[in-house]
Amino acid sequence: MRLMIPLMAAALLVALTVSAPARADKEIDCKLTFSLSGWSAFYKTASGTGTVSCSNGQMLDVTIEAKGGGLTFGKTEIRDGRGEFTAIYDIDNVLGTYVGATAHAGAVNSSEAQAMTKGPVSLALSGKGQGWDLGVAFGKFTISRR
Repeated sequence: MRLMIPLMAAALLVALTVSAPARADKEIDCKLTFSLSGWSAFYKTASGTGTVSCSNGQMLDVTIEAKGGGLTFGKTEIRDGRGEFTAIYDIDNVLGTYVGATAHAGAVNSSEAQAMTKGPVSLALSGKGQGWDLGVAFGKFTISRR
């Protein structure tokens, strides 16, 4: 009986230390600034470059590709685009392919807003630029290292 109490205490101590670890890192704020240009005629394609900067000091130059389809026509160039990420714990979490839908309209001055996801990570984009465009499109937005 004397041996059982220390064994039970040791087992309890092991169980407490082996339980699922709490996430040590904290969510960080990351923002994307970008330029993007492209065209659409039922199929929409655009490409560009940008920079991701995070609240922990991390920065990453990126290449962006957007592709999709829908009822969409036009030609657009977005300069000074902005994006905001959620659920980021390291800057590498921003890389990958996001899916979403977009509505866009413009003549000479164009604007666009998009919300998209990649698993638990979300990205909200906005931008203003030049061109002419009209439509609704669905597709993917891929961010990779430059």
